[in-house]
Amino acid sequence: MTHHAQPELSWGQFPTTRLRRTRMQGWCRELVAEHHLHPSDLIWPVFIQEGKNTETPIASMPGVFRITLDLLVEKIKLANQLSIRAMALFPLVKSELKSPYGDEALFDGNLVCRAIKEIKNAVPDMGIIADVALDPYTNHGQDGVFENGQVINDLTIDILCKQAVVQAKAGCDIVAPSDMMDGRVGAIRKALEQENLKDTLILAYSAKYASSMYGPFRDAVDSAKNLGSADKRSYQMNPANSDEALREIALDIAEGADMVMVKPGIAYLDIVYRAASTFPVPVFAYQVSGEYAMIKAAGNNGWINADAVMAEQLLSFKRAGARAILTYAALDIAKAIA
Repeated sequence: MTHHAQPELSWGQFPTTRLRRTRMQGWCRELVAEHHLHPSDLIWPVFIQEGKNTETPIASMPGVFRITLDLLVEKIKLANQLSIRAMALFPLVKSELKSPYGDEALFDGNLVCRAIKEIKNAVPDMGIIADVALDPYTNHGQDGVFENGQVINDLTIDILCKQAVVQAKAGCDIVAPSDMMDGRVGAIRKALEQENLKDTLILAYSAKYASSMYGPFRDAVDSAKNLGSADKRSYQMNPANSDEALREIALDIAEGADMVMVKPGIAYLDIVYRAASTFPVPVFAYQVSGEYAMIKAAGNNGWINADAVMAEQLLSFKRAGARAILTYAALDIAKAIA
């Protein structure tokens, strides 16, 4: 066996600063970490459905289910115990209740409003975010009123204002317009003030891109077949643009948004970073259904450690400047890091 002699090194060849020193031990890596992920950073999006004692798996989102309200309450209690402080509701609306104008969204006894009341009764300190958009309720799958081949901006806003008021009266803490209509944040803020709902927060989906990564979500709320081959590029943002995102965010803040959203997340970390560096309001990021599904599918095939990749992506949102992250993996991640 050939032995190689160690080279003689002079002092001048040694660096005076060795950054590896702080990486050598796990306790030290944690001690000097610039960013940490905590369960309270996570917002859990939940799909709800009518019925009793039922969980329906969503094939395109491994590990995610539509759940009935009786089971939802128990899961929210668990989330609260894991220090998750907020959740977002997305309904599966029965086909017979869908209509061109999304009328079911304005019914104060609809699935979302009933869910809000049940959650607040059971877990009063859980923050509830209610989605303000019409796509789960319309028979054409668009986020607003669809006429002559286009979504009508101002008529849609009138309906969204009523939807937001109904949700706020049901007891939600945050209304979250995700529709991307021009001027809707200011109109919703005015509508809430007129109803003496001045403490209701607005989380504006300000930089929501026309992404190809929303497919599994549309399966979950059963809007994919209604949308068909149509798209939402006339109102959601062009993925090629970044300066435009800052204009959208600035307008929503001026109109009264308390927090702003960048969606999707991992492919738009530059937008998260620019928004967090530019504006003095909390910036949230959404790890969307396609991003979640890709990680889970690769993990299920044994190609990656899905839990490790999921946590790494969520930490990257924090590093980019996101204050909070919507992720379907919230419960699993909270269990892992609690």
